[in-house]
Amino acid sequence: MFTTTLNSKGFSLLAVLTLAGSTAACSTVSPEEMDTSLQALRAEMMDEMRTGDEAVSDRVAAVERRMSALEADLQQMERDFEVSIQRLEDQLRFNVPVYFAFNDATVEAEDEAVLSRFGSVAREYYPDALITVEGFTDPSGSAEYNLQLGQRRADAVRAYLVETTDMTDERIKSVSYGEDTRRLVMPEGWGPGAAGWENRRVVLVIDHDGEPPVLQAPIS
Repeated sequence: MFTTTLNSKGFSLLAVLTLAGSTAACSTVSPEEMDTSLQALRAEMMDEMRTGDEAVSDRVAAVERRMSALEADLQQMERDFEVSIQRLEDQLRFNVPVYFAFNDATVEAEDEAVLSRFGSVAREYYPDALITVEGFTDPSGSAEYNLQLGQRRADAVRAYLVETTDMTDERIKSVSYGEDTRRLVMPEGWGPGAAGWENRRVVLVIDHDGEPPVLQAPIS
């Protein structure tokens, strides 16, 4: 918008200079008149620039308000569900309390509330971001089998999010880290029953590429 306006002002300036050049021999444009014309043109251009600056300032303020709203929602989620959230440059990583029974990949009813809240936050603030569901297991069994089990868990959570939060298939992917020892919550926790339940989990990731949250929530 500013470029177009500036170009139109440039034509005005060109007209002033052309007028001065074509009539200088007849002395019909005085230096005072030229100064007055240029001052008026300069004032108009400064007004345009100030208007543009105000528009930028308004947008920055809107983003800051949206960031504050997002942070408030994340803090509320942390309090309500004891979620641990890592705020990285290009990602938000949600360590959610979604756990699985031994050798099982069923999303329990008690986990639906936190998954729905996550879906709501992702849909409202990052409607175009990529969501990744990471699946994990405890160290019981073979590494190959646990990689498959972790994938089943990630797929189950992905399916729940797609079915209940209006997020499309293209927005959500699922991966498995199985029993990856670098990601175990309790390295010594494994086996049937309650042992190792902290390791049988998923992590939810919003990959937003460093983009700020959207200025307005999408219409649902």
